Amino acid sequence: MIFIDDIFADEVLDSRGNPTIRATVKLSNGIKANAIVPSGASTGKREALELRDKDNRYMGKGVLKACSNINSTIKDALIGINPFDQSLVDTIMKNVDGTNNYSKLGANAVLGVSMAVARTSAKSLGVPLYRYLGGCNALVMPTPMFNIINGGSHANNSVDFQEYMIMPLNFDNFREALRGATEVYHSLREIITKLGESTSLGDEGGFAPNLKDNEEPLKIIMQAIKKAGYKPGIDMAIAMDTASSEFAVKGGYRLESENRTLSSAELVDYFVDLCDKYPIVSIEDGLSEDDWDGWKLMSEKLGNKIQIVGDDLFVTNEKILSKGIEKGVANSILIKPNQIGSVSETMQTVRLAQRNNYKCVMSHRSGESEDTFIADFAVGLNCGEIKTGAMARSERTAKYNRLLEIESELNGSEYLGKFLFK
Repeated sequence: MIFIDDIFADEVLDSRGNPTIRATVKLSNGIKANAIVPSGASTGKREALELRDKDNRYMGKGVLKACSNINSTIKDALIGINPFDQSLVDTIMKNVDGTNNYSKLGANAVLGVSMAVARTSAKSLGVPLYRYLGGCNALVMPTPMFNIINGGSHANNSVDFQEYMIMPLNFDNFREALRGATEVYHSLREIITKLGESTSLGDEGGFAPNLKDNEEPLKIIMQAIKKAGYKPGIDMAIAMDTASSEFAVKGGYRLESENRTLSSAELVDYFVDLCDKYPIVSIEDGLSEDDWDGWKLMSEKLGNKIQIVGDDLFVTNEKILSKGIEKGVANSILIKPNQIGSVSETMQTVRLAQRNNYKCVMSHRSGESEDTFIADFAVGLNCGEIKTGAMARSERTAKYNRLLEIESELNGSEYLGKFLFK
């Protein structure tokens, strides 16, 4: 019988230059593999706890405590355990922690080990990670959401909304979709340059120009799509992550770039107007995580027209998603493993969403690494969509390059883009 023989962790850096965890698992047959944990800047308050040292090292952001938890408590609990029983591995860590948000061990510690166990197990069996996670049904290549203009907490500019994305739809496969979107990205760079604005990049690889209001990014994205030779709304659609919790104020939402404060109803009407004017197919976190009435209103007004994605609202949490399903709020969920803390819990949330016809968008974080786990995870769970930044910065392109590799291996996989929003 193969069992977990050793577990250890060390402190490495993420794409923002902050410390994060690299967890390594070794099996009794000598096979070992590791996983690096991402970190978010815009986080929901109900997310599982990311344990930081809060001392003088790295301005308090060190993760030596979390690494120590892996090297001692988690290691002691998992040595000798069957690595192929992912649910058992994750349940043991959850029970050892004993809290509802991993505040003892740290969700970053638990997730690092959880991912490393899955990757090591797949390697031991000689199968790709996506096949190990999803079995023979892992056949769908996800449609990417490319974040090409950054704002909000992901950039130091005047734009309130956090992400403006394009989604390539009318393409036969992922490879061609990636090519088309990249051509739009480079066309956008030329347009921004001609405007005399900076083409510096935000945390997720999108451009971060100073623009006059929150609609201006949509206008220049439309220009870029056309400049690249594609048809807006047919070949390329637009998606947004407004991250509205970030600019929620008492009694409403403050749009600094437009010098006005809107009520929930006014903000929903703002989105309705944008959707009438532009080929927007998805809006993420259109209201704050506490504004359930606003979410309900937005779902009623736009739910039969576009994808309404809950991120900070649901935080990949099965119980919170159940509440949303019961209330008829949103119709899609963003999937971030580090919001909930383990591979198994992430999979449970995805299954609940899929059973209730909620679309799933596998997602990176703003603080990423060269780790490509979510690329395999998206294919393994047949999510159909993935959000992992612009086609720039190696921590983003690593995921896209892994998806190209997966598509070549699958040879006959289905690309959902042309069917998603018909």
